[in-house]
Amino acid sequence: MKIANLAGRAVLVHPSTGSGTGEAIDIAGASDGRFGPDPQQLFENWEPFVEWAAALERADAAADVSFEAAELGAPVPRPRQVFAIGLNYAEHAAEAGYPPDALPVTFTKFPSSIVGQDAVVELPEGNVDWEVELVVVIGRAAHRLEREQAWDHVAGLTVGQDLSERITQLQGAAPQFSLGKSFPGFGPTGPWLVTPDEFADRDDLAISCRLSDETLQSSRTSMMLYDVPELLVRLSAVCPLLPGDIIFSGTPAGIGNRRTPPRFLTPDDVLVSEIEGIGTLTTRFRAAG
Repeated sequence: MKIANLAGRAVLVHPSTGSGTGEAIDIAGASDGRFGPDPQQLFENWEPFVEWAAALERADAAADVSFEAAELGAPVPRPRQVFAIGLNYAEHAAEAGYPPDALPVTFTKFPSSIVGQDAVVELPEGNVDWEVELVVVIGRAAHRLEREQAWDHVAGLTVGQDLSERITQLQGAAPQFSLGKSFPGFGPTGPWLVTPDEFADRDDLAISCRLSDETLQSSRTSMMLYDVPELLVRLSAVCPLLPGDIIFSGTPAGIGNRRTPPRFLTPDDVLVSEIEGIGTLTTRFRAAG
């Protein structure tokens, strides 16, 4: 199933909906208030919600709202924890100058950076870069997971763009990854959350990114050095993972600051990221001030 944030209300997206105009069912209305309208609160009752929603889909319930893609907010609007992984594709690690056996690095994007579909992001001074990423959403609390348990704790997957201002990120003796990646709007996610059962192979999805109609990143999530279960094992070994937490799982090669010459985002650019089985996430930009 697909779950979206439509103007602040949780909805079930009709299976026939593509990436543009669509139809959906308002969850609070259809459940007679059993599940509230807040998309973030769904994760606190995830298992009962999934059971209810699956029954609704089997009954072929009629959609009661229509929407445009631009009306969709972040599927997880207020995560308590945002984990982000760097250097998780071998080709990206190589272009960044790290050896093939370099471990992925873990940092955060502060939750205030999270936005949804068709956001217009103000570009701060500096060099703003793009990174398409598979975003993993936690549905069940997890601590010290075994690999075989990992997917059972995933609510779903969505598309993410890890935007980065490289001067802030890399200045000084010690890089400021989290600050450089947490300006307002620097965490676009969407267009919706897709539950793992919807994928023929949830570990091998095409992932790509276009900037103003030019494809700059293209790979498959099976090329991750550390796949989704392994990331959950490693993260949960240290931090309890909470319902509604999100994990930006790393980006393939093709980012702007590793190009010759380097290329960074401008107010005229339109960034479109796509992941197989999920859909497309579009972000636009404007100058500061």
